[in-house]
Amino acid sequence: MAALRRIPRERGGWWHAYVCPAHGVELDHGDLLAGVFPEGGARCAHGCRVDTPAVRGAWVVLSHQAWARHLRLLAHRGERAETVARLVEYAGLYASLATDRHGEAQGWMLRGRLFHQALTDAIWGVNIGHAVITLAEDGTGDLAAVVPLLDDLERAALEARGVLTGRGQLASNYTAWLNAAGASAGRAASAARGLEWTGAKQWLEGEHGLYAHLRVAVAEDGWEWEGSTYYHGFVLRAALLALRSTDPADVPSDVAGVLAGMTDVLAAVATPGGVLPALHDGPYLRRPLAMEWLELVALAQQLVPADGLDAVASRARDELGAHDDGLDRELDGWFAGPPLPRRPAPDGITLFPAAGYGVVRAAGIHALLDFGPHGGSHGHRDKLSLYLYGDTTPWQPDPGQVPYAHTEFRDLYASTEAHPAFRVDGAEQAECAGALLASDARSLTAEVTTAYEGVRAVRRVVAGDCYLVDLLGVTGREAHHVTAQLRPGTALDVQQQADGPVRTIWYGDETLHGWHTHTPGAGVRPFSRPGAGPADDPQRNGTWVDFTARAERITFASVYQAASAGPAVTGVRLDGEELTVELSDGSAARFGTGS
Repeated sequence: MAALRRIPRERGGWWHAYVCPAHGVELDHGDLLAGVFPEGGARCAHGCRVDTPAVRGAWVVLSHQAWARHLRLLAHRGERAETVARLVEYAGLYASLATDRHGEAQGWMLRGRLFHQALTDAIWGVNIGHAVITLAEDGTGDLAAVVPLLDDLERAALEARGVLTGRGQLASNYTAWLNAAGASAGRAASAARGLEWTGAKQWLEGEHGLYAHLRVAVAEDGWEWEGSTYYHGFVLRAALLALRSTDPADVPSDVAGVLAGMTDVLAAVATPGGVLPALHDGPYLRRPLAMEWLELVALAQQLVPADGLDAVASRARDELGAHDDGLDRELDGWFAGPPLPRRPAPDGITLFPAAGYGVVRAAGIHALLDFGPHGGSHGHRDKLSLYLYGDTTPWQPDPGQVPYAHTEFRDLYASTEAHPAFRVDGAEQAECAGALLASDARSLTAEVTTAYEGVRAVRRVVAGDCYLVDLLGVTGREAHHVTAQLRPGTALDVQQQADGPVRTIWYGDETLHGWHTHTPGAGVRPFSRPGAGPADDPQRNGTWVDFTARAERITFASVYQAASAGPAVTGVRLDGEELTVELSDGSAARFGTGS
């Protein structure tokens, strides 16, 4: 017997509350289209059952969002009667529930109507609008009852955008989605009425429209200003959804350049196997996020195609498995003209000076150095972190973030301690920005001077012929306990040698070998301890390694080589300001520390 499906009859809360208070994992969604909160409470992967008003409200958010997406899918697949009936049901529900701003929203929130946040209303409204636009392509006679809902959604988006821009927050990622919601709902209402859409001036071209937002929210290097992979994709996806039925050739050239740059960012930071590092706030691994990446890639490839995005889509589809609903495969013909020219593939070193990221590719290693601005409320205390990936293996990833309602784990995953960065005297870094000192075709060097008072740190990352070199120098006005941190996302072996560097072996789909040494005589001691794994499950411990010494000036040197690369590294030695790397073919190379 098929499971019954119904739309929830309640207003939604804040989805970030859908988290286990004991374990920090997102709770199991259950059947979101059933419209009924899981009997006995929402399940945690570690055996808990959680049932609180906040968790129930979060589940209602997820259910309404799942329904809106499902209606888009039904519309594309020609199941018109079911789609229209559910949309009419939503029109009545919205009219009865969303009469005013949500009274239970937290004080910091831009309050919504159907949900705590206006942002959540906007995301839901975008899907509702696109379901109607798709239906209207095959007729409008049965859509009259949905028009009041669409008009209400457009008015709500306009009101919320006015509040936001009145605060001077045109660059907020909320603005992107409010514009997308206004454009989608307005275009859908016009289509349902059989009229030409005239809202481009309001939602795309105007003073607070999408184009104005993109011009201030995205830096010259293509990154959305918060420096978060998730929020970068979040804003890009909103823009692509807002531009339905637009000819790419008609997008203003500077805005087209912004969208191309945003696409380039994702293609550059993604590994060859499609892994997108979870930089700053954002989920580490989450099925709804995989669906979002699939949708983004399907639309971006029709606007500014890039080779690197195909691997992102393939990876996302693999993550979803049987949970892939196939919506992205229904989105052909999204724009009214051919795509803009294909973007060049990234190679070697890719530098993002405004966001403060550098990608270094070296013989099977995809490394990313983080040295930029803090990133506002979604930033982490992670300056000079070095993330290491294979094609598909997160050897040392940015760990991502838990749902925001879990304050303790959210603070942990934003902390210096949780990142492959450096610490001084066991303290957290200050919220700060670093600076790029130098870069060339094979290396980049960055510094930070405000993470700790009176302390300067410099990190140089170099692509060798068949390995990666990492040199971290820390200098203080006086002696401090200085720690260089390894934070694996995979199984790790640590091998202290009787003489010479500490050895590490990092496992996964691919294997990585590491050699770790330091300024001679510094008395560095490697300390391995259990530590929280990536944020999709804080209870999945890994091996954290701290290299600590008390010194006024010290250099930590590491060499990494993928098992697939060669000739093999046979020796690593740090003498003063020079690192020597020896290979099995008898060759050797020397690298200055850059500090």
